[in-house]
Amino acid sequence: METVILIVHVLVALAVIGLVLLQQGKGADAGASFGGGASQTVFGSQGSGNFLGRMTGVLATLFFLTSLGLAVIAKDKAATVNVNDGIPTIPVEQVQPSLPADAPAGDLSPAAGDAPELPAN
Repeated sequence: METVILIVHVLVALAVIGLVLLQQGKGADAGASFGGGASQTVFGSQGSGNFLGRMTGVLATLFFLTSLGLAVIAKDKAATVNVNDGIPTIPVEQVQPSLPADAPAGDLSPAAGDAPELPAN
């Protein structure tokens, strides 16, 4: 479904670009006084303004709807993907300090000979 919406989205975008490029600007009416009258237009004596304007509006609405549809699909995909997918979980084991065999169970302080000597200043 996403692929179909994406293809329609691209085709509509290209059609909107084409229609916008086909439309005449406001200053293009000056060409009619030099021989390019309304009888030479493809869309009739009224001109192409009304038809191309409506088609651009319809295609722009369709472009908006396909954009919205693609955003909803992307949101649904993002909600189903877990950040930790594919990362193996390593169990964390608590490391207990090893005690010498002759040390009492409650005493974790180092023996007198185990502490490093600090140099005197």
